[in-house]
Amino acid sequence: MGVRHAREYADILKDLTNAVGDIEGSYTFFEMEPDEWEALPPTDRHEVMEALADDVFFGLGENPAIKVGQGEIVYNNKHHIIEVMQGDNVIHIIRLI
Repeated sequence: MGVRHAREYADILKDLTNAVGDIEGSYTFFEMEPDEWEALPPTDRHEVMEALADDVFFGLGENPAIKVGQGEIVYNNKHHIIEVMQGDNVIHIIRLI
């Protein structure tokens, strides 16, 4: 099925990388412990979040909602957006068109 988008994938990935980085405990998606995460330098943290964003984007094509850390990422194909949620709050909206 896939996530339909008209924006450049690189731009979507940049926005989604920043958004997943704001989810509390997002690094646990890769089964990392808090001390492992804290030990990473900022450039490595960014690379982990970019890999997470990439995995989530393609995963949303199969499953419209994916739990990440303390949050959830939801693909809303009707409105052509990805919503990044923490608790009951939408903390980011990534536009796909």
